[in-house]
Amino acid sequence: MIKESVFKSFDTPADLEAKLAEKISNQLQDAVDSRGKASLVVSGGSTPLKLFKLLSNKAIDWSDVYITLADERWVDAEEADSNERLVREHLLQNRAASAKFRGLKNMFDSPEKGCEMTIESLANFPKPFDVVVLGMGTDGHTCSWFPCSAELENAFTTDLLCAAVNPTTAPHPRITLSKGAILNSRQIYLHLVGESKLSVYRQALQNDDVNEMPIRAVLAQRKTPVDVFYSA
Repeated sequence: MIKESVFKSFDTPADLEAKLAEKISNQLQDAVDSRGKASLVVSGGSTPLKLFKLLSNKAIDWSDVYITLADERWVDAEEADSNERLVREHLLQNRAASAKFRGLKNMFDSPEKGCEMTIESLANFPKPFDVVVLGMGTDGHTCSWFPCSAELENAFTTDLLCAAVNPTTAPHPRITLSKGAILNSRQIYLHLVGESKLSVYRQALQNDDVNEMPIRAVLAQRKTPVDVFYSA
């Protein structure tokens, strides 16, 4: 049984998004004030889009904030399945347009070939990451740590910042931040919406088999604080 993380439930997704946007913006500004710059790692998909919009209007020193992704499909940034496209269209707007964004995809034809360049492109990011916002799939994956992928163990054990992943249950080759990179952060938020995700989260707390449900690699550790923000 995994000890439950800090779990915060909200009446509506809008209530959740407002509170989480406030928390993230305050932590980023505190980082800028104390260390001169801040770093934010976000996830793709539809769940964080309204959160992105709220964040983009926060009055913080965005020009000192570095943003990247927890993972990315190995597709061009203009394509519908690109997480980078979502970030550019929904987060890097309004006041946040001046933030320093680095995507994970580059010109190489596979994540295996492009991984080294991606790591180099993130070399100047403030680390530990100040804030990491993760999602979770109904199979218990987070980032692109898929339970079906042959590369899962490498993503969990590598000392490198990134790893290539080729899931068998989801489209596209992927590049993902490694477990070591994600846990090298000051704060992790797990953003969950919908009763099905709550059920998966509860299941994830039942034991610590990370290969069955990779989200457990985040929930079972005690190095980095994890706050779960949930709304039905």
